[in-house]
This record gives sequence, C-alpha cells and structure tokens, in this order.
Amino acid sequence: MLELRPSCEECGKALPPNASDAMICSYECTFCEACVSNVLRDVCPNCGGNFQHRPIRPRAMLAKHPASTEPHPAGVNAEAHAAFSTRYRDIPPGER
Repeated sequence: MLELRPSCEECGKALPPNASDAMICSYECTFCEACVSNVLRDVCPNCGGNFQHRPIRPRAMLAKHPASTEPHPAGVNAEAHAAFSTRYRDIPPGER
C-alpha cells in the first residue's frame, strides 16, 4: 500500500492524495513534478532511481486506507545532489 506522503521533499509543496503533479520513485520518495524536472532532473536524491506520477487513490478508499499525514523534511542539498546526479543522469533508469 502506497504511503501517499503529503508534501514535496524538496520544496515542501502540499501534495494531497489527489495531486496530479505528485511524483514518486520506487521507494516512495515524493516530489512535485516541477522539482523532479527542474531541480532533480529525474534522479532521486535518495536512491538514484527515476520518477513516475504517483497514482491517485480514489476518495472511497481513503477512508479505509488514509494517506500519510507525516511530512518528510523538505530540502535537498543542491551541491551533494549535483555530484550524486552526475553518476546517474546519463544512464537510462533501467540500467542505473
């Protein structure tokens, strides 16, 4: 069951369960689409993986399986991510 984290781990933008711009990696690291494209360049700063749009959980199922309310700390160290990203950005996600 996806955790559905409530905010972008870079800029802190709210990402409610129905957010169409929420992106996740395979470990559920959660970022907004703008940060994935403009800051992270499709390389997760935590695992080196790529991102996909997070599915939207139907409202009827949120009562049974609610979204997380625990925010993760926001902010990625830009310098550290630049060095980390250099290793992965030119390698296709399936080969990282």
